[in-house]
Amino acid sequence: SLLERQLIILCCCPFLMGFPGLWGCLGQEETSPNLVNCIKICTGFVLNSSLYIKIPSPNFGIKKPFTEVIKANIGDAHAMGQRPITFLRQVVALCTYPNLLDSPSFPEDAKKRARRILQGCGGNSLGSYTASQGINCIREDVASYIERRDGGVPADPDNIYLTTGASDGISAILKILISGDGKSRTGVMIPIPQYPLYSAAISELDAIQVNYYLDEENCWALNVNELRRALNEAKAYCNPKVLCIINPGNPTGQVQSRKCIEDVIHFAWEEKLFLLADEVYQDNVYSEGCQFHSFKKILYEMGPEYYNNVELASFHSTSKGYMGECGYRGGYMEVINLHPEIKGQLVKLLSVRLCPPVSGQAAMDIVVNPPVPGEESYAQFIKEKESVLNNLAKKAKLTEDMFNKIPGVHCNPLQGAMYAFPRIFIPSKAIEEAKAHKMAPDMFYCMKLLEETGICVVPGSGFGQREGTYHFRMTILPPVEKLKILLEKVKDFHIKFLEKYA
Repeated sequence: SLLERQLIILCCCPFLMGFPGLWGCLGQEETSPNLVNCIKICTGFVLNSSLYIKIPSPNFGIKKPFTEVIKANIGDAHAMGQRPITFLRQVVALCTYPNLLDSPSFPEDAKKRARRILQGCGGNSLGSYTASQGINCIREDVASYIERRDGGVPADPDNIYLTTGASDGISAILKILISGDGKSRTGVMIPIPQYPLYSAAISELDAIQVNYYLDEENCWALNVNELRRALNEAKAYCNPKVLCIINPGNPTGQVQSRKCIEDVIHFAWEEKLFLLADEVYQDNVYSEGCQFHSFKKILYEMGPEYYNNVELASFHSTSKGYMGECGYRGGYMEVINLHPEIKGQLVKLLSVRLCPPVSGQAAMDIVVNPPVPGEESYAQFIKEKESVLNNLAKKAKLTEDMFNKIPGVHCNPLQGAMYAFPRIFIPSKAIEEAKAHKMAPDMFYCMKLLEETGICVVPGSGFGQREGTYHFRMTILPPVEKLKILLEKVKDFHIKFLEKYA
């Protein structure tokens, strides 16, 4: 759509927003106000991603107090040095160049999967369009994976939609759920702190954002009383219909307990809310005593009164977990209890973008259909998978411990996902200086951190936070030795920052 094209152009070149009429319809006054709000959200989130580009290189004679920029602002595992899972890459390579199927260099279990995927493609080619819902045999594999994960809870391939990463599915579901005008306009409940995809999509669709706050003092737990407060207040100005949950949390890293999920499902059932369960970090659970529970499984186990009535869309992706295959843009969503007519509208909506990337579909298939015991590639696959997850667990604990040794910094346990979201104390003098620069205090802090250390993190104001509190999000993906250096630099910077603005 025109709106989507404008969004892409302006995200790439935010400065164009200041040139009215430069490209006709792209003038500020002619641009959709929803797009402008969406851009503000997106550029606020990605600003730190691009700031390092603006730092003059030492080659141009401007000396900086660091030799490299450490991009700890985004969960891009391979960019941080994580090695790809061999089996996944083998299958995608075989699908991409089928002549390799005759090569003795590839294991038979990889070839078997590649042949099955190619048989589901038009002309046996990864370059062909697929059904809008995705390749049928891959949707079958996703359904089988969900059944295994959830201890036998049935999954129907017809309820599976392959997507361009999880974000594509989330945006599609929101599009079919949002309607009404004025006080009847759809309200979407999202956690604060939240992943900015949600606030940006809500703004683009001109829906109403309804914030509920996670409990930082209780390890970012979700409290149903807070959900009820947010819902009741929102009813005065919109029609709250959607409740979004991110579990494990981004940026907060909490893992919801079974009891918490049961309470949320009961609340959604009671208030007739459509549940969106963002579960892309389901493989990333590190803390002892924590376990990932899918909303689908708990919903089923709560009995038919809930399972047959609560509408639920849940999401997964190739980008996170142990895979870290962000660039393939593979993902899926499972949607249950959707009215047949609405389901038909969803399929039509997805058909507008023809199909998700077929290489991403193939990558998603290996996530849900990995080698099993007795297969040739199993030992290497398990070794690589466990190595990644064990390493992340070690880095999660290291990050938590080192942050909590810094005066004026507090970090809750990193139970899951791949980020730390520490709370930072910012002195009043620094807050005043930030205001003078028309910056949020934590953005000012992150800018100073970047300029003085080369460490790029994201201010908490980009995710939302309680008034008067300040945070930043930092990924734990850098290699252990680089992560230790990074954390030591943050420590030294923070102590100097406090001294300067005391």
